[in-house]
Amino acid sequence: MDGIILFFILLLPLAESKGSHSLWVLATYIKGQTPFPEFSYVGMLDDVIIMYYNGETKTLHPRGNTTAEDDVFDSDDLLTISDYMQSSFINKWAVATTNVNKNEGNIPLQRLVVCELRDNGEPGRMITRDAVGGSTTDELLYVDKNFTYQGTLNVSAPVLNMHLQFSMRRHEVLYQPFCIKTLKGYLKKRRTQINRKVKPKVRLLQRELSSGFRVSCLASGFYPRHINLTLFRDGQPVSDREITGGDLLPNADGTYQMRKSLEISAADEHKYTCSVTHLTLDITLEFDHTKPFKSVIASVLTVLALMLVIGAAVAWRRRHADSIKNGYSTTAKEKCTDTNSELM
Repeated sequence: MDGIILFFILLLPLAESKGSHSLWVLATYIKGQTPFPEFSYVGMLDDVIIMYYNGETKTLHPRGNTTAEDDVFDSDDLLTISDYMQSSFINKWAVATTNVNKNEGNIPLQRLVVCELRDNGEPGRMITRDAVGGSTTDELLYVDKNFTYQGTLNVSAPVLNMHLQFSMRRHEVLYQPFCIKTLKGYLKKRRTQINRKVKPKVRLLQRELSSGFRVSCLASGFYPRHINLTLFRDGQPVSDREITGGDLLPNADGTYQMRKSLEISAADEHKYTCSVTHLTLDITLEFDHTKPFKSVIASVLTVLALMLVIGAAVAWRRRHADSIKNGYSTTAKEKCTDTNSELM
């Protein structure tokens, strides 16, 4: 479970822009006694898992495919990239764990590689992010043959420049062409799966607190993941520092959910609304925090009243049926007695 959580922590903040598509590879290197191979990676098309690579057996396992996908990429190029990535992890291991407390257990090294395809069919960003124990250490952003570097490499400026030049050349010649070609191939194979659209279910939730209320806006069950959920106070967006939540979370069925909450005082007379914009929906709902439980209480009372009416009707019918039955039995007995008397 921790691995899955870490996986989404690394991925979601880097989500591609609306309408574009991306190919993700999250590689993990971990030494020691674990149930996982020393080196492995997961591949994703946008947010759909499409492959798993086992570095010990050097085998690629497709995920969620309905047709053959062997022609999507060149297996020799894939093996070259996988071997290079694994060897770079091995070289980094000693350096990365020098200042780590060995008592903390197995420390994973991870690398996230992302390439994007713009709406016009041209390559977009390419991102490489390294992490040790879940904390990002280095990040390379490659856009239009330009590199932006953020990180903590403990090297001199000449060595860093040489490293960036080598990385840029490697991206131009190997990484980006292979990634974009593979991305386009998977888009053809998985177009129906990727282009599906599921409308979010939007709910307003209100909970009474000792000092007032907590109002929440929840959008759930939507796909794709791009959504804009905003809380307004008198028509103006509420400040992010007042809001809790707002994280994009995955559901088990491959859809997503998002919730934003705000605490307000009992004396608050402002008007609060929630706006949700998705590819399939554009809606604004209004909170009525002055009467948070009115509709609920009315519904409960209505149900109770109906139950009482139905119960009374059923009881009356039973009593009526019993009285008729008893009356019929009495009459029958009387007639039988009179007949016997006449016969005697």
